[in-house]
Amino acid sequence: METVYRSIVMFLFLFIIVKILGKKHIKNLTLYDYVISITLGSIAADSILSLEYPLTDGIIALLVFGLFGYLISLLSYNNHKVEEIMDGEPIVLYKNDNFNYKNLEDAKFSIAKLLEFCRLKGCFDINELDCAVLEPSGDVSILLKEDKQPITSSDLNNESSKQALNYEVIVDGILNEKELKKAKLNKTWLKKFLKENNLKIEDVSLLEINHNRKTTLFTKENCK
Repeated sequence: METVYRSIVMFLFLFIIVKILGKKHIKNLTLYDYVISITLGSIAADSILSLEYPLTDGIIALLVFGLFGYLISLLSYNNHKVEEIMDGEPIVLYKNDNFNYKNLEDAKFSIAKLLEFCRLKGCFDINELDCAVLEPSGDVSILLKEDKQPITSSDLNNESSKQALNYEVIVDGILNEKELKKAKLNKTWLKKFLKENNLKIEDVSLLEINHNRKTTLFTKENCK
């Protein structure tokens, strides 16, 4: 009976903590999310089965670790550097008709595994692949070459609408200087752009720039 009682209590506390931490802990876990989830599960299991220890000890440990996870998530949301440290950055595994062997080795990602992901995304011929990126979640995003991309109605009227990797210059009010440099732009251009739109960096939810320097802008005011 004690085990049943403990199971119900730990289930309720786990449910509350997971709801607070967010749905990201259900799908597409990053390495940090995975560690948090496994540890919370381990604490709950030990608290249920270890009848010789008070249930309150398990609840306290669960709350402390859950609070720690919440604070880290909050810091990651407001600070891109913290997010990079905790979640990691996207890694380019294939580009310019060649594998990036250094990145593959660093990510411990085999070519066979990359080809498997490509097939799952509908790319069965490596010659059709333009770029493959390993995301922090562990998934692989692929971009087909222009002449292999599906044709849409907008493509028939606009030749410049072909897909390419976009540069996420500002995300959640945080400037990514690496992306700005990849877009071959500088802070002077960004300052002028923001001034023209009467914005500050922290007012921007997303500023994305494509290979033709076309901008996509979402402000936090738009998101309300």
